[in-house]
Amino acid sequence: MKKILFFLTMSLSFFVLNAQKYETIKNQLVFNKYKEAKVELDKAMSNPKFTSNAEAYILKTTIYAGLSMEEGTKGTPTGDQLAMDADAAFKKYKEMDPAMSLINDPIYQNGPINLYSNYYSSGYADYSEKKWDASYAKFKRAVEYSDLLINKKLLQFPVDTTILILAGITAENSSSKDEAVMYYGRLADNKITGEGFESVYRYLVSHYFAKKDMASFEKYKALGKQLYPKSEYFDYDKVDFAAGLAESFTDKIKALDEVLATDPNNYKANELLWSIIYDSINLNKERDVQPKNFEQLEARMLGAMNKNITSKPDEIDNYVFMGNYYVGKKDAVGDARQAHADDVKARTKPGTMASKEDVAKREKLDKDYSDAMEAIREPYENAARLFALKTGLDAKEKSQYKNIAGYLSEIYEMKKKLAKGKPADLAKYTAEEKKWNDVYESIK
Repeated sequence: MKKILFFLTMSLSFFVLNAQKYETIKNQLVFNKYKEAKVELDKAMSNPKFTSNAEAYILKTTIYAGLSMEEGTKGTPTGDQLAMDADAAFKKYKEMDPAMSLINDPIYQNGPINLYSNYYSSGYADYSEKKWDASYAKFKRAVEYSDLLINKKLLQFPVDTTILILAGITAENSSSKDEAVMYYGRLADNKITGEGFESVYRYLVSHYFAKKDMASFEKYKALGKQLYPKSEYFDYDKVDFAAGLAESFTDKIKALDEVLATDPNNYKANELLWSIIYDSINLNKERDVQPKNFEQLEARMLGAMNKNITSKPDEIDNYVFMGNYYVGKKDAVGDARQAHADDVKARTKPGTMASKEDVAKREKLDKDYSDAMEAIREPYENAARLFALKTGLDAKEKSQYKNIAGYLSEIYEMKKKLAKGKPADLAKYTAEEKKWNDVYESIK
């Protein structure tokens, strides 16, 4: 019984002595004697009995964090090391006291507050020098301390907008780019607005589009439009982003294909698809070499054009552009016909028949030319029909209508020449040629 009493007495004495030691060191902090407190603390930390209590670590956090923020030390390598040691001590404290029962103590609360301030000021110094990775690492820790302090009512605001925006900006510019969404998302979800914050919503919209998270894309686009109603950025839809974010021809087609995979009749997506391909394969004087996959691209372009014609049969531009494309093909074949004729003439002596190969090539080019002219006819006739129904055509529309009428007259003139021996066709094509000549002349 005496032994038990002895051990209980010894244990109680160690507890009392340790408690007194914590209080003695802590009392020095009341008078901001951080250096003196550190000397005493460092000695005590070598005693396992002293470090067996969580208070030892929040005491170390408070002393080291306070020293890291003193003038002459803040922002120096020494200050950074003190902050790192304080941070490590605070992690240990939380492990030993998950409830953080001492955090609201008027002295000990200065520990996490000073760590927050240290990471903020040090991170901002790196941010000013565009040291993105270093700055982000510090702001990331500052956010964690900010959240803790807000949760414990030691910071009197619901959202630390400044530290969140800085964490987002530095993450976006660092090697941890995708982590920016964590901070920007918190700002957006709290509907933080004002000058400089529109970029938060823009980032989230483009980020989630790139990640193919359409639900989040639409959510933040709607939030952005609600908070910044005058911004055109939030009027753009998934098709605009598909074409706008991609840079190369291949990437643009791939992005539009992803939209059309789930929305095959999307008018705008099909319009962008055919217009991008049109610019790539349309033959003209500046580009007279076809892409290797020309036939595949042409089929995709015409397929998209026809989908839009089906969707909006009264949209004139669909017919105009399709007809214009075939005009380009006709011109390319016409140039090839002329080049072949000039080549044959240069190689063939007067009075000599052209070779079978040359004749075959000429006939093939003649057929290609006729086919291209015929391909122009249907879309141009539809466009002309719609122009004829409109009243008050503007200058551009009159020019388009007149050009189309001229081509249709030329097409029926060619068809008339090919109708020899077919009286009914000859009469029909003659009448059509006259009709379009009259339309051409009537447009002033």
